[in-house]
Amino acid sequence: MTATATWLVTGAGGMLAQDLLARLRDESVIALDRKALDITDADAAHAAIAEHRPDVVVNCAAWTAVDDAETREADALRINGDGPRNLAEACAKTGARLLQVSTDYVFAGDGTKPYAEDASTGPRSAYGRTKFAGEQAVLSGIPDAGYVVRTAWLYGAGGGNFVRTMIKLARVKDTLDVVDDQRGQPTWTADLADRLVRLGRAALAGNAPAGVYHGTSGGETTWFGFTREIFRLLGADPERVRPTSSGAFVRPAPRPAYSVLGHDRWQAAGIEPIRDWREALQSAFPALLAAERAMPVT
Repeated sequence: MTATATWLVTGAGGMLAQDLLARLRDESVIALDRKALDITDADAAHAAIAEHRPDVVVNCAAWTAVDDAETREADALRINGDGPRNLAEACAKTGARLLQVSTDYVFAGDGTKPYAEDASTGPRSAYGRTKFAGEQAVLSGIPDAGYVVRTAWLYGAGGGNFVRTMIKLARVKDTLDVVDDQRGQPTWTADLADRLVRLGRAALAGNAPAGVYHGTSGGETTWFGFTREIFRLLGADPERVRPTSSGAFVRPAPRPAYSVLGHDRWQAAGIEPIRDWREALQSAFPALLAAERAMPVT
């Protein structure tokens, strides 16, 4: 069944989607970037699903400017809330499975142990609220065919991200002050893409219950610990990285102090959770280093 399945990927120009498409190269795939499909346009979303009749839709389209959402919540809601609703309504008509990529920001971020998939939500930012609206639209709109995959701290070779920024700064800064009071799980987009493909295939085979899954790496660290590991892999002195608090970098949107997610739900789908973040970073590093070194120093 999976050999002939058709996948439709929205937001196809983004960092995650690039790795997802690489893992779907042997499948029948319709890749639609934001110019090809504006998911906030209900008619366009319905027309795309009706025309292509995909078996699986993966929504990688999103408003990801966390701070800008604080003053433009209505704009962010159209993409992160209304967009998934439009896709869910379209998928309901054709029977397609919908995989909605979400975020750790749906939680309050004040926990002390990994958030389970069914833990109480409580977003504290506009971004988190809009992403939660998208989750609810999918889970309530197609309860038997809707899958929400929450992720966090994403990095990859196909776009700007924290790892590539630290590689760049290591070349031009003697020391770096990095926040040490926010805990989370650095996650390679290639690893998340792999789990999305596995989940979609398991859904088609009837082996994956619909609902919420957490797509983050194993283990946990702080941005400070993450940066020190990046420096170590660079062959740079980790002591050049110095710890500081969130108060040194005040941003419009509150950042979760604790973004560690639990991964128990994967067992129900017969899929292993993502590996430890250190192992993943080491595997990803050559491609990240090559991508960043190809950029001119500014």
